[in-house]
Amino acid sequence: MNITKKNGRVILYDTEKIVKSILKAGADTPGEEVSRHLASYIADEVFANLTENSTIITTQDVRECVYAKLCQMGLPETAKKYIEYAK
Repeated sequence: MNITKKNGRVILYDTEKIVKSILKAGADTPGEEVSRHLASYIADEVFANLTENSTIITTQDVRECVYAKLCQMGLPETAKKYIEYAK
């Protein structure tokens, strides 16, 4: 799946990059520890959701989808940190 960045450049979706960002956000959020397994699950769910619902996907779409998934999983503070790191 291709992602269009803010500058217009097109890159491949990188699951590992999403996982690392989620783990970093979780590590910086007391009381909301995120395991690698959970971060991988979220990244896979984001990939499935975006490929199912969109043809042109932007970095903003990825950010919003990860944020929503983290909130759904009961990790609102991690979601906020993720948005900070993803900018």
